[in-house]
Amino acid sequence: MLLRSICVLLCITVATSVSRAQDPTKVEPRHYKLAFENESVEVVNVHYGPHEKSTLHDHPGGVVVVLTPGHLRFTDENGKTREVFAKAGEARWFPPLKHKVENLGDTAYNAVYIGIKNQASAQNIAPVGEQAGIQIHKGRVSASR
Repeated sequence: MLLRSICVLLCITVATSVSRAQDPTKVEPRHYKLAFENESVEVVNVHYGPHEKSTLHDHPGGVVVVLTPGHLRFTDENGKTREVFAKAGEARWFPPLKHKVENLGDTAYNAVYIGIKNQASAQNIAPVGEQAGIQIHKGRVSASR
């Protein structure tokens, strides 16, 4: 009986840890590579080949800077999907999130994700474009007032 209880407990522990989202540089090293890290931020290089998919993982709130255009499908932890057409040179704010990614395109997608480690600060930041009317196009920043 004790052995059965231990087995059940072990199965529950494994299932719980697998179902939780994880650090993408650890669970998806093919797609996410740590470029820089300090106590405030982490900078992660993102690469998805054509039609590649990821497993569920999480990111702290941060900014993604798109290097190459892409057509992506994001699926959150509840199964809700969202398609995104990313343009080279644009930057987007994302709050902390857990998701899976699929590159729907026939070409590779590359980006840099700058995650903010202080989540209290990250959750209070509005998307730049919504807050200040700032746009980034082909690496150039412009403000509309």
